[in-house]
Amino acid sequence: MACRSMALSSKLWRLNHHPKPPSLPLSLTSLRPLRTSTSFLPTFSPLNSLSARFSMSPNSAAKQDLVVLGIETSCDDTAAAVVRSSGEILSQVVSSQADLLARYGGVAPKMAEEAHSQVIDQVVQEALEKANLSERDLSAVAVTIGPGLSLCLRVGVRKARKVAGTFNLPIIGVHHMEAHALVARLTEQDLQFPFMALLISGGHNLLILAHDLGQYLQLGTTIDDAIGEAYDKTAKWLGLDMRRSGGPAIEELALEGDAESIKFSIPMKQHKDCNFSYAGLKTQVRLAIESRNVNAAIPISSASSDDRRCRADIAASFQRVAVLHLEERCHRAIEWALKIEPSIKYLVVSGGVASNKYVRARLDHVVKKNNLHLVCPPPSLCTDNGVMVAWTGIEQFRVGRFDPPPPAEEPEDFVYDLRPRWPLGEEHAEGRSEARSLRTARIHPSLTSLVQASLQQQS
Repeated sequence: MACRSMALSSKLWRLNHHPKPPSLPLSLTSLRPLRTSTSFLPTFSPLNSLSARFSMSPNSAAKQDLVVLGIETSCDDTAAAVVRSSGEILSQVVSSQADLLARYGGVAPKMAEEAHSQVIDQVVQEALEKANLSERDLSAVAVTIGPGLSLCLRVGVRKARKVAGTFNLPIIGVHHMEAHALVARLTEQDLQFPFMALLISGGHNLLILAHDLGQYLQLGTTIDDAIGEAYDKTAKWLGLDMRRSGGPAIEELALEGDAESIKFSIPMKQHKDCNFSYAGLKTQVRLAIESRNVNAAIPISSASSDDRRCRADIAASFQRVAVLHLEERCHRAIEWALKIEPSIKYLVVSGGVASNKYVRARLDHVVKKNNLHLVCPPPSLCTDNGVMVAWTGIEQFRVGRFDPPPPAEEPEDFVYDLRPRWPLGEEHAEGRSEARSLRTARIHPSLTSLVQASLQQQS
């Protein structure tokens, strides 16, 4: 990939921001950044153009007592948090878009963007006030730049750059899925590299082997719909309350049903890889609902006893098969990972769906069979949140991956470096897929490839 041959700084993690006119700084003009329909690809400038404050060595950065503001707006929650490098969470604020989810039956990007814009200033200010700090007390600002919805990502990046520019703070661009994986290192002090992670949410299913910070091997990924999307759609079709999202609603109703009553097929049984597919299961569920004349216009609270039992059976049967697919993929991924890194002791399960107690219980059986330990962050840190972004920012800052402060005043027409589709790691050879979704996802070079190129430049 052409981007990998770009001159990369060994200590700088670029969250770059260019004006639309081609008037780039002198140190960047020779790099000729490529442009996509929504953003520029990242560019990198030499450290000698920075002040001493922002060219500190990783060793000196690691010794600092850091206080980082994290901002997350990748999808449907506006979140901010302040975290200290000791692991102390000074504040955590989340503004939910549950009412919008219920109204539209899922995420409506334009509506989500407007909701983020309306509350982002308040959320950030509340996070600072709860931490009993001002912006001048911060060491840096971390913000999610991808993957996610570009309209939503832009709101968080704009706010982060405004704070960082006004108060002369370094800024750290964060990979959303890496943040889900690394937040477990905040809550589980014994969690050292290498480890495995299963990241499951509304938009992503991802199995990775984490060799080190920024260095990940992708064992399996979503080739169509993620498990969280399947939960949400099933809940919508069953007429459940979507204000808490589909996962909790399905899990609660499934407790009343017979999980063996409907024989849904486990996805991709014939594929001996670790990739995930939930589109087919969604179709099976929709057909089962239609054949039983379930009317989603009638909310579950108003359903007859027979109708409620029917819906509960569908919910339970769906959940059993959806999680069996996770179990099967995780078991195979663990076998692969142990061949590569025999010292692995932990499987981290994070992301919104990791809040599901049934999911946790079933995966706990899988890891125990393989003599591993399951690590799940608390539910408040599994769903999208600012703590995971701030903590990932701290981890990146410690090794010198950050950007200098942006200008205090930036033109309105600046184009932000947003990465809606941004792979976390390189694909494992045994799990490589030619699925269309994987090919189109590679708009940006993976985070791992950027880090590896940076380390090669350093050596």
